[in-house]
Amino acid sequence: MDGILPLWKPVGMTSHDCVIKMRKLFKMKKVGHTGTLDPDAEGVLPICFGQATKIVPFLTDTKKTYIAALRIGRSTETEDASGATVEEKEVTKLPGREEIEHVLKRFTGAIVQIPPMYSAVKVNGKKLYEYARAGLPVERPSRTVHIDSLHIVPHPLEGKDCFGLEIMCSKGTYIRTLCVDIGKELGYPAHMAALERTQTGDFGKTDAVTFAMLEEAAAENRLEDFLLPMERGISHLPRIEVNDETCIRVKFGQKLPRPDSELPKSPFLMTHNDQVLAVYEENQKNEREIRPVRVFTEEQKSR
Repeated sequence: MDGILPLWKPVGMTSHDCVIKMRKLFKMKKVGHTGTLDPDAEGVLPICFGQATKIVPFLTDTKKTYIAALRIGRSTETEDASGATVEEKEVTKLPGREEIEHVLKRFTGAIVQIPPMYSAVKVNGKKLYEYARAGLPVERPSRTVHIDSLHIVPHPLEGKDCFGLEIMCSKGTYIRTLCVDIGKELGYPAHMAALERTQTGDFGKTDAVTFAMLEEAAAENRLEDFLLPMERGISHLPRIEVNDETCIRVKFGQKLPRPDSELPKSPFLMTHNDQVLAVYEENQKNEREIRPVRVFTEEQKSR
C-alpha cells in the first residue's frame, strides 16, 4: 500500500508512537510521519506509507497552522503545562486586547528562536532533552523561523490568565517558545497551556482520521480506503510543464538544461499533461542545469 493518511494525533502519544501503531494496524514496516507533534499536543499529522515515504522531506517542509492557548503567570521547565514550575507572578487581569495585538506584531515575519531544553534538537550528537534530564548545561543554537500570521482567537481555556492564538508558520517553529516569548513581552512568565495543529500543507482538520476510525476500518478490512494519493503531499510545490521529448528524459531521471524561462524556487515539480513526473531542483554544481531529486514511476503514481 502506498499513500498518505492525515492522522488526527491524540494527546498523550508521541509522533513515533503513532507510527508504531500504524505499522501494526496496516501490517507494514515502511511508514513515516511528516513533522513531530509534542505528546501534549493534538492535531493533523500526515503519515506516509510505502512509496509515499519518499516525499516525507517535501511534506515536512510545508507551512503549519496551530491553535494554541497561552497562559501567563507561570513558566515551566518544558514551556508547556506538564513541566515543573520555574517562575510565577500573580495575574489580576489579562492585558487588554490592544496591548496583546501590539506585542503580536513584533512576532510576525522572520523571528529568531532558541529551542526549548526539552526538545529533540541535537547539539554535539545529543538531544537537548538528554542534557536537560542529566542536568548538564549546554549552549542552545538559535534558529530563524517565519511567522506568516498571528492572531487572537477564542479558546475553551481563555480567562483572566489565558487567551487563544492562531499561528501560521514555517517548519521548525516552536509554539511553546513563541508563547513564552510573547508572555515575556507582556511582562509575565508564561507557558503553552494547550496546542492543536489544524493544518499541515494541504491537509486540514476536516481531512483528519482518528485511531478509532482506523480500528473500526481494520476490523472491516478497509484501511486502504483512508490512503490519499502521494501527489497530494507535494501539491504545494511549483510546477514546470514539459513537452513530450523532455518528458522522456525526466522519466529516466536525467539532468536537464536550465529552462530559458524564470525558474521557480527549488524544489519544483516536473509535469506532463498535468501529471507529476518528478521533483527537480537547481544543480548547485552547475548553474546551467537542473537535476532530479525524486522521479516517480507510473506504478507509484497509479497507486
